[in-house]
Amino acid sequence: MGLRGIGAKPIKPGAKPPRRRTSWRKAGLSRADRLCKFIESLTISSGSHAGRKFRLRPWQREIITAIYRTDENGRRIVRQALITVPRKNGKTQLSAALALCHLAGPEAISRGQIYSAAADRGQATLTMREMVALIRADDELSERIIIREHAKTLEDIETRSTYGALSSDARKAHGLSVSFGVCDEVAQWHGRDLYDNLITGTGAHDEPLLVAISTMSHNPDHVMSELVRYGQRVNAGEIEDPAFHATIYAADEKADPWSEETWHAANPALGDFRSLDEMRIAAEQAKRLPAREPSFRLLYLNQPIDAASHFLTAPDWRACIAEIDPAALFGKRCILGLDLSSTTDLTALAAYFPTGGELLMWFFYPEGQLEEAEKRDHVPYRLWARQGFLETCPGRAIDKGFVVRRMAELVADYKVEACAYDRWGIHELKRILADEGVKLEMVEWGQGWKDSSPALAAMETAVLQGQLRHADHPVMRMCVGNAVALTDPAGGRKLAKDRSTGRIDGLVAACMALGLAARQAPKRASVYATRGVLTVSP
Repeated sequence: MGLRGIGAKPIKPGAKPPRRRTSWRKAGLSRADRLCKFIESLTISSGSHAGRKFRLRPWQREIITAIYRTDENGRRIVRQALITVPRKNGKTQLSAALALCHLAGPEAISRGQIYSAAADRGQATLTMREMVALIRADDELSERIIIREHAKTLEDIETRSTYGALSSDARKAHGLSVSFGVCDEVAQWHGRDLYDNLITGTGAHDEPLLVAISTMSHNPDHVMSELVRYGQRVNAGEIEDPAFHATIYAADEKADPWSEETWHAANPALGDFRSLDEMRIAAEQAKRLPAREPSFRLLYLNQPIDAASHFLTAPDWRACIAEIDPAALFGKRCILGLDLSSTTDLTALAAYFPTGGELLMWFFYPEGQLEEAEKRDHVPYRLWARQGFLETCPGRAIDKGFVVRRMAELVADYKVEACAYDRWGIHELKRILADEGVKLEMVEWGQGWKDSSPALAAMETAVLQGQLRHADHPVMRMCVGNAVALTDPAGGRKLAKDRSTGRIDGLVAACMALGLAARQAPKRASVYATRGVLTVSP
């Protein structure tokens, strides 16, 4: 059928072009086998394999078999799928082939709505361009599929199913009825609204399917990271969810990034249609240019590592996760750290218990700015507020009375010795503390090299030596993941809010608490006070 545009004659609805006998229509095939047969009937149109039939590799066949497995009634079980592999492992080609299966192949339904979604219009059309190339190389598909390149749509005249390319403008996804969707390179998306809208748009269909295909995201609070964590828990048997399938190809966090064994473990197509020579060149450059190492590990090994030089690594922070019972800490020595917010920052309050290394965190934000902040920072503030991880106060500015009330509770429950604070906005808070009768030593803690360096050293030592214990507070996890440290010529360090990738207020508060605890470490009692003076007889 090919291209259609202005002046084209109307097509009779339901028109059926002549069919040739194809292998995927044979009786006795499983649902997954039909897909594999259909895909392998397609002709590759570009690259070194142009003109040859699509040949699924065993690892690709395993993915399809897992996603399209059926129950005893022949219905597909999986409704959401995650496929995460490093770049150049055929993600776009697989996306296009699956979309064609649902548009005009064995998974096509009457008036189905198929979409590919990406971070921008250009990325979104990559899948369509690949689909168009496959269609033009196939006589039957060319006869039955209308290509509207300007509108970025395809239409199958037999089933009246349509395909469209979407950008990350989530508003365009409202009202869609998605029977099949491919979410391309989700790690590049800004926010989660588009993904959520696509998921909620599948409800009108009996067997919808949404497939996210992407490398990982370095941001632990990105929707892609959320999908990966959920998939890992499903695969580990921690969560029973047969409707969700995850295929994860990634190098282990502790694996040698320069080992070819590591490369092959993360890249299923390496040495096949994924060039080993190009991989070697990229690795050699990353070795010589340290600034390229993070992007090499993220894009080539699928390790969620940011290009910035972070103060603490995610594995080190996770190693300190522990179950903490706040009630068991009643009456114990405690040091507070407080980072008051400006108009856009979080207000963070840390409570550190030096004896056992426990760290408790509280975060505050004005309710009137939650939605705006969520769009700006691309993190789920409203969800965290509903879950109780983020305390909100009415209006568009922080009510310091909320913070003081929390501090008063801590003073009542624990043996709070002092609170380290950043002086911004502290005068009003001190006045409220006095008005409320809260007696608490307040210690000013600067954010320059002098005070920050020992505070960061105290935090780093506690984390690396396994002396810190925290409850994996999600807002704090975000702050740790965002934080970048600067080093001066003398070796001093401080956290850099202007160079960090997002909010770091929780880590600032916690570092102040640990720094003050280290400064005020209780002196050991004199041996003479505990046992008296020893007399040595001649």
